[in-house]
Amino acid sequence: MSRVTDGNAGGATRIGIGSAAEDRALQHLQRHGLVLVQRNYRVAAGPSARGGEIDLILRAPDRDGTLVFVEVRSRGRDDHGGAAASITHAKRRRIILAARHYLQRLRGEWPPCRFDVVAIDGEQLEWLVAAFDAG
Repeated sequence: MSRVTDGNAGGATRIGIGSAAEDRALQHLQRHGLVLVQRNYRVAAGPSARGGEIDLILRAPDRDGTLVFVEVRSRGRDDHGGAAASITHAKRRRIILAARHYLQRLRGEWPPCRFDVVAIDGEQLEWLVAAFDAG
């Protein structure tokens, strides 16, 4: 695995690490037949709330064409509960907000949807299918 550095402190940047984790997650999901629709979908912050972002939006290979909204989390080690445990209720709310915004842009009927998480702790990758719901 390559290391992206910021050129100043010699450490890997958060953006570089996040991008590398998203690349790794995307490759894993594509190997399982999912097709990339959009990457890093962002919704601007409103007057009373932070905006939201979806790391990856993919189409599942099922016959219903399920849209899969994926949050990628990465940690160098399995500290403090690991990458999956770092997805707070507030973070889930922002992901759901962005997903609703994305769906409103679609024409016609909305496809089935789900929220997955790809958690990367060091070299260990875990794909959590339907990790949470919008309800």
